[in-house]
Amino acid sequence: MALGDINSAAQVHRLAFVRQKLSAEWLTTTLNAYPRFLCYVAEVERRIVGYILWAQKSGFRDQVVLELDQIAVLPARHGEGIGRALIDRSLPLVKAALAQQGLTLKHIIVNTRADNHAQKLYSDALGAEVVATISDLYSADEVFMVARNSRL
Repeated sequence: MALGDINSAAQVHRLAFVRQKLSAEWLTTTLNAYPRFLCYVAEVERRIVGYILWAQKSGFRDQVVLELDQIAVLPARHGEGIGRALIDRSLPLVKAALAQQGLTLKHIIVNTRADNHAQKLYSDALGAEVVATISDLYSADEVFMVARNSRL
């Protein structure tokens, strides 16, 4: 993701996360937090149809605990494999960026609503497993998932 992608990515954010506000500001501040945040877009026919945000957690460490901070795909494009492609294609880029800093990936964490079907995506793509549920955290119960290094 680059600054020139913000408006298009913000449109994806607005449609994917209808309860959230200030989409362009959210993505701009995230993009500006490089290298703590690593941000990528998915394009189809040169149009942004999704994005993924990865975040290093708990400081810059030799072994990184990485968070899949946010992934979004235009609702009209759900079911086309774009979310899976975002994970599969960006994760090697993230690992390479970490290696340039002399860092390696230890684990990936992700959280989502307990009723979100994306849990299957995180399980299938990353090997993530639910390790905790927090009731009524954002808009509903939230599950926290961890993908241990052995599957990454």
